[in-house]
Amino acid sequence: MHDYEKSIADSIADPDRFWLEASSEIDWIAAPSIGWDEDSNSWFPDGRMNSCYNAVDRHVDSGRADQQAIIYESPVTGQRQTFTYRELQAEVAKTAGMIAAQGVQKGDRVIIYMPMIPQTVFAMLACARIGAIHSVVFGGFAPPELAKRIDDAEPKLLLTASCGIEGKKIIPYQPLVVESLALAEHHVPAVIMYQRETLPADIADGWAQDWSDQLAKAEPADCVPLMSSDPLYILYTSGTTGTPKGVVRDNGGHAVALNWSMRHIYGLMPGECFWAASDVGWVVGHSYIVYAPLFAGATVVLYEGKPVGTPDAGEFWRIIERNQVSVFFTAPTAIRAIRKDDENGELYPASDLPSLRAIFLAGERADPDTIKWLEQRLGRPVIDHWWQTELGWPALATSLGLGDVRRKAGSAGFPVPGYSFHVLDDDGEPVPAGKVGSISIKCPLPPGCYQSLWGNREGYQKAFITYPGYYETGDAGFRDADGFMHVMGRTDDIINVAGHRLSTGQMEGALAEVEGVSECAVIGADDQLKGMIPVAFVVASTQDNEKELAAACIAHARSEIGAVASVRTIHVVAALPKTRSGKILRSTLRAIANGQVVTMPNTIENPEAIKAILSKVR
Repeated sequence: MHDYEKSIADSIADPDRFWLEASSEIDWIAAPSIGWDEDSNSWFPDGRMNSCYNAVDRHVDSGRADQQAIIYESPVTGQRQTFTYRELQAEVAKTAGMIAAQGVQKGDRVIIYMPMIPQTVFAMLACARIGAIHSVVFGGFAPPELAKRIDDAEPKLLLTASCGIEGKKIIPYQPLVVESLALAEHHVPAVIMYQRETLPADIADGWAQDWSDQLAKAEPADCVPLMSSDPLYILYTSGTTGTPKGVVRDNGGHAVALNWSMRHIYGLMPGECFWAASDVGWVVGHSYIVYAPLFAGATVVLYEGKPVGTPDAGEFWRIIERNQVSVFFTAPTAIRAIRKDDENGELYPASDLPSLRAIFLAGERADPDTIKWLEQRLGRPVIDHWWQTELGWPALATSLGLGDVRRKAGSAGFPVPGYSFHVLDDDGEPVPAGKVGSISIKCPLPPGCYQSLWGNREGYQKAFITYPGYYETGDAGFRDADGFMHVMGRTDDIINVAGHRLSTGQMEGALAEVEGVSECAVIGADDQLKGMIPVAFVVASTQDNEKELAAACIAHARSEIGAVASVRTIHVVAALPKTRSGKILRSTLRAIANGQVVTMPNTIENPEAIKAILSKVR
């Protein structure tokens, strides 16, 4: 406990000194002399470095060239590949040369629309190597969503693959990319496609270049010196209007924070194996599949598969056992799926996973029952922790590496050093312990957190307006009497579905386009497996067949947003309950969907709507 208490106290009392000391743990071309600079709204403004060098080359230069850097496990293809740091350096340098040969330079954007394969990681690090700004787009997004990101980022190059594999389903990327390029207003000058043996694509007409051909012609590229504040990547996250927000991550602060987190939060040492079972299209994948473990000189598992069905609920444990994983990171949804298929642990290995020290959960609230089941099964600490795409790394956790072992089911733990948390009421005043308020973080945010939104200064500033001097997280919660933080849910229309942050407003926009829909509302309902699921209440404009209308809504939402945000539960109703001012009573709809007791609100304009919905849904 002493290490944690001292670290949190030091980080709040003198953040400049704390983070300048932490900055000495990465390699700089020119070490910073300044911590936080308010004028430039950045950390380490006078520092120069390169993120790819810190993730790859420095480990080769320091004598760790033959250590495994990446272990690729793909049960969906039956492949397993390993790459040492020396091999990773060669692959990344060549990929960087391939990208540079397309005319891509420092500051240019590159969109990466690829599955969970090593080439995706090579591409990300290659962009970092030459100072290009990468924007990874999750392969499950439909063409309209990819097109939005193309138009916002205005990339000079799009990197893709011939297909992705989701469980047992092969998803051809060619038609998705072609449609996206047609929908986008921005013209992408070049497309390079990696051909997978599972399903090659036809690029004979020249709409895309072959990855292998271009790689063979490329000359390896060296690392480019960058200022600490230069952008590393843009990662789009759901906005409350359905318009994606481009979170910009810097180079220097990001490297310092993530490198620090590996040892002090997760307790991982260089040479040990770390596995985050996520996707590189999400922030967890950026931070803890690619950058943080490699900054720290660890070995990282890159997994292309599911917690169940590829082939069964024992695959996670086999991968941990085979690769001697020390720390495992996944979403509660994955654990619930494993439990559902293997409640009694029949697929749990006899070895009892001797290398495994802890499991961390994030992406959604971890229910106490799931944590209890997992701890009983593993006999290791199961640690729920919390953060956001905007923050880039954990803000609430049990900091295992600092000697803290305190845990409480239902809580995400304590503030991580560098974060000063406050729970505020509507007037910006602190609320007492146990009372729910707006979870906010005192400025400046620590290194690694976002300092801008791409081309959206107003959107960025919005998060700091409600409570001057604080970052408004958009989450509600409370601090209990023991100091544990409890995150209860979003204060806007963002919901977490299986760890994926999605906008109900965006879903409503898609449903409203369906012929026969006059009005709709989408809410997040509790779900035992996924944490939350979207549930839609739709008012029909005609007396058409309700089943046909519901099916049309489901199909259209899937085509517009993608399978990850698919709405599977549609209630066709006569009217939506509203206040006298015309606002939809979403909390009431949420209570109905969750099977809770429904109290008739005093402000309701049409109480008959609730009665009709209850009689139909229940």
